[in-house]
Amino acid sequence: QECLNRQQALSVVQQMQKLLVAQEAAHLQGTRGLRHQLSILQSRLQRPATKRSNEVCPQLAVPLNGRMLGRSLRVGHEVHFVCDAGFRLVGSETRACRHNRTWSGTQPFCRGIDDCSSNPCANSGTCVDGNQSYTCLCPPGWSGPSCQSPIYSCSNTSFSRQPRCAEGRSGSQRCSCDTGFQLQPGGVCQDVDECQLYQSSPQTQICLHDCLNLPGSYRCLCPPGYLLHADRNACEDVNECAGKQHNCSQGDLCINTFGGHRCVRPKCPPPRHNTSYVKTSAFQCERNPCPMDSRACHLAASSISFHYLPLQANRTVPRVLFKMSTTRFVGDSLRFAITGGRGQGVFAVRRSDRQTGELLLTSPVAGPATLEVELEMSEFSHRVLLGKHIFKVTAFVSPYVF
Repeated sequence: QECLNRQQALSVVQQMQKLLVAQEAAHLQGTRGLRHQLSILQSRLQRPATKRSNEVCPQLAVPLNGRMLGRSLRVGHEVHFVCDAGFRLVGSETRACRHNRTWSGTQPFCRGIDDCSSNPCANSGTCVDGNQSYTCLCPPGWSGPSCQSPIYSCSNTSFSRQPRCAEGRSGSQRCSCDTGFQLQPGGVCQDVDECQLYQSSPQTQICLHDCLNLPGSYRCLCPPGYLLHADRNACEDVNECAGKQHNCSQGDLCINTFGGHRCVRPKCPPPRHNTSYVKTSAFQCERNPCPMDSRACHLAASSISFHYLPLQANRTVPRVLFKMSTTRFVGDSLRFAITGGRGQGVFAVRRSDRQTGELLLTSPVAGPATLEVELEMSEFSHRVLLGKHIFKVTAFVSPYVF
């Protein structure tokens, strides 16, 4: 075997020097990254135990004949309460641990009910309680599951009647009509159609939704899922979830919407790339500890939360729908972004202060519609990602503006 000449030997030495320089740089970069992570871990472990204990709220009592969903008592977390079958929740369905370490809302309890206790039958209907639900016995002139629909059986003669007349001193006759009727040239009192006169114009509208003309009067009507307000003009939403008037199966969560309700079941994503999640409350998933060598797991979201917003149609914009923030700000910067969903064209995200971002509705939405948007809040320290949180927001838009 021939020996290398001087030029060949010099080339080999130069290549070895470059290789050693590259290995030294890679080792130095890895050491710096490890030192930074150890510094962050050390600072977290050195925090006083008293400070950590102050970041939780007092333990809540579980209502008798009910359950509490969620075990985390930390600031920023929520717990949810549900009652067993045959009981109605009185008080706050959801309570959040606030920054001052107190719980929002009031302590709930479960009260025994029957299906008729909420007076579900409208227009003087009689409620008959059954094994699984109730039945409304409607009075004459009304029909429907809750006696909410009028039966249009008025004859034409009911909209006209004879006037009341009296003789005057000089033998003249004076005639008048009842309220809601107008005397016609033929001597007949004809009904005044208030719906036709006033309902078509927004300036003179007498009913928020729909108007039914009656002999001498009128009645305002509301769509299914609403009840007529005490002022006999406006419509107010029926909370089917609070009144147990929903069809959600066991395991589903009932979300009240304007004019109805939705049954949801938030699920954590399946395990993938050494990343898995566990459900810590009805609307929150937390990431399990990552293997030391799994970069994909460390880059995944540390928590995923689900949020459901009822929304009326054609709301004025811009409108703040949702706020996101962190309770413990470790890094030096936060970034907020929209990362996915359906209906992104009507949403925007902005920062409101150093630790809070806002989801904005930027365009009016005609219902009915279901909009979904996925938000990401990322925390950085010297441009190094420390963690991120995913907010999955679903907005249920009503067909109506009320």
